[in-house]
Amino acid sequence: MADSNDAELVFVPLGGIGEIGMNFALYGYGPAHNREWMIVDVGVTFPDEKHPGVDLILPDTRFIEQQVDRLRGIVITHVHEDHYGALNDLWPRLKAKVWMTPFGAGLLEAKRQSEAGAPDIPVEIYRAGQKFVIGPFQVEAIPVAHSIPEPMALAITTPAGTVVHTGDWRIDTAPQIGPKTDEARLRAIGDAGVLALICDSTNALREGESPSETAVAESLEKIISEAAGRVAITTFSSNVGRVRSIAEAAARAGRKVLLLGRSLKRVVGVATELGYMEGLAPFLAEEDYPYVPRNELVIICTGSQGEQQAALAKLSREEMKTVPLAPGDTVIFSSRAIPGNERPILEIKNRLIDMGMRIVEDSDALVHVSGHPRRSELRKMYEWVRPKIGVPAHGEAAHLVAQGSLMAMSGISQVAQVRDGDMLRLWPGAAEIIDQVPFGRLYKDGLLVGTDEEMGVRDRRKLSYAGHVVVNVVLDDRYELSGDPDIVAIGLPEADARGTELEDLMLDAAIGAVDSIPRQRRKDLDLVQEAVRRAVRSAANQAWGKKPLATVFVTR
Repeated sequence: MADSNDAELVFVPLGGIGEIGMNFALYGYGPAHNREWMIVDVGVTFPDEKHPGVDLILPDTRFIEQQVDRLRGIVITHVHEDHYGALNDLWPRLKAKVWMTPFGAGLLEAKRQSEAGAPDIPVEIYRAGQKFVIGPFQVEAIPVAHSIPEPMALAITTPAGTVVHTGDWRIDTAPQIGPKTDEARLRAIGDAGVLALICDSTNALREGESPSETAVAESLEKIISEAAGRVAITTFSSNVGRVRSIAEAAARAGRKVLLLGRSLKRVVGVATELGYMEGLAPFLAEEDYPYVPRNELVIICTGSQGEQQAALAKLSREEMKTVPLAPGDTVIFSSRAIPGNERPILEIKNRLIDMGMRIVEDSDALVHVSGHPRRSELRKMYEWVRPKIGVPAHGEAAHLVAQGSLMAMSGISQVAQVRDGDMLRLWPGAAEIIDQVPFGRLYKDGLLVGTDEEMGVRDRRKLSYAGHVVVNVVLDDRYELSGDPDIVAIGLPEADARGTELEDLMLDAAIGAVDSIPRQRRKDLDLVQEAVRRAVRSAANQAWGKKPLATVFVTR
């Protein structure tokens, strides 16, 4: 254990604060030169059109990698992708024991078996109410309600005091599969004294309390019962409670259920093994689809966030020939768009509408409820826990500031606004940002993980905006051009506004650049290369208004 002399307790987020997703939090205890560390959550976020070809975005872990000999363990609060999705890719850099719930461990193992080369991660199982020790940290798992099985808040105790790290949570008096948020235990921890509350901010802009999952199930049953044709419902694959709600609603409406989507089947498989699907009728196989009348079928599918390779997107493109939809069918979005996903979701909705589908979303009926606390729920958490320090977490700037204001109005004496990379000292003394540490993003691209520069993401982005020109210049023994340069343009317009081909304009510019260099100076091939590159990009810019990437080869 770290020397207690000059010890400090610090909180260092490397992801998830100032953004939605990619949650990665560090707790450090000990003197500055010899802190011991614990990680809470190792999540991903998802790429958009600014990251062409990228599969996943991960937190940059170089700060803790430099101290990995003092990393004592990793705790996963729950297995949403934004809280554990980077584990397989980042664990080889961290190599610490991981604590997960039974459902989490089962899902991690199922993912490992489906991903070639995934590491065999050592996992310790923990359950609700259990206490366990990771270095100088005593951790207690507190069950909370959320939209996945076995979500946990953590009470993290050191000689500095207790920090409550909520993870994702909400209050639901009638959850579909449980658990309920453990008010009694949180009150007891608050009675014993809480140094700091690190709290989910996702819904801090919304007043009131969230409806229960049971109310969503009742609303879905009504829509399913009244639908004339098939009903396809998309939701997060990890929302096992919602899947169960849909299956039960379908059964009461006299319908059978088909699952579509690899990740959904994987999650349901693990949930079934752990008893969360007990009592439900077996799900249909895809080969049974043609034999089920339209008004007797419900499809649960992946793709609620507009993912182009997910089942819903394929249905909207009519690519699933064995499971087609037909005009008059109903598609329910039992989800809410994660910020940044609005455009691809809208594209799918428009395609479905063009196919004659009826679309139902949460603005039309109670078909979704968030797994995060609204303002009245947040106030209850403050009342239960009564922390000295409040730290808004898990959200974009607007969410964090809104919760910070709510914390202050609710009587929390110290409110610390932090962002990714801030080192917040929680103890001793007043909460204070004492350092900035390296942070950023890593990119999973195929089988590789690296920075945007290492993965070529920056150049790929430029290519997507302005194309690429390749020029091959050959000089003879006298350093004169040995014929016209070869030029190939990819992703550029064919001609300018006057009809002159861009390749001809760039070719003339390349020849002019070589001719403008005195023959003796052409011996410097790097000089010739740079002159041609600049000339070609300038010619394209004059004709087109954009500068493509240019690669020039000069040989003699």
